[in-house]
Amino acid sequence: MSTSTTLEAPNTGTWDGGNEPLKASYGKLMMWFFLLSDAFTFGAFLIVYGLSRHSNLAYTGKAEDFTFSTEWWPIPEKVFNAFPGLHGMDLPLAFVALMTMILILSSVTMVLAVEAGHRMDKNDVQKWLLWTILFGATFLGCQAWEWSHFIAGDGVGLQLADGTTIMGANLTMNQYGPPLFADLFFFITGFHGTHVFTGWIMLVMIFINTVNGVYHKRGHYEMVEKVGLYWHFVDLVWVFVFTFFYLI
Repeated sequence: MSTSTTLEAPNTGTWDGGNEPLKASYGKLMMWFFLLSDAFTFGAFLIVYGLSRHSNLAYTGKAEDFTFSTEWWPIPEKVFNAFPGLHGMDLPLAFVALMTMILILSSVTMVLAVEAGHRMDKNDVQKWLLWTILFGATFLGCQAWEWSHFIAGDGVGLQLADGTTIMGANLTMNQYGPPLFADLFFFITGFHGTHVFTGWIMLVMIFINTVNGVYHKRGHYEMVEKVGLYWHFVDLVWVFVFTFFYLI
């Protein structure tokens, strides 16, 4: 009895495996999937914010006559009008705008780091990563100050009908308006700040690896690209947070 063996031709199709059908590595694809799922989470937070604001009474008087009250939703430019070192001055959203600019600059330096990686220029990757780390740390420091000021209050407080005075904000009391406003501020900006801190840790790690020449020995700086995707996502989310929470 004779046997015959048939040799199958190797699979070479686009989706047969061993290829990169989307022209992206496995690591990049997983990063995109993660960012997509994270976008849904941030989107849910912002939708909840919009619904909460819509369900609460809005202030309808003139902006110059606005006073804090638990009866209506606060006007953000009246809440976030402080600036470090300029106590007592009314600077609506000036500090938040500065924070936004710092984060956008960090995105620019991240782009330059990725571009330097494509050129296999180790020194430039180090330089731009270091700038990104510095901008990221500055943003986190600014957010810490904003939180501390929000929690401590403006020094005047809000007097309730029973005579008690609320100073600052926490998860149960809020001198600027309904407690829900403070809850959403802590959850949304805190969730974003956690992402920034996580990204900052990753930046420090790839910076150390770059200095040690890890990626140069591999022959590519793809890890810088993947962390760059995450960092750009964090920056993009902040633009939406800034727009929805502070401007609208």
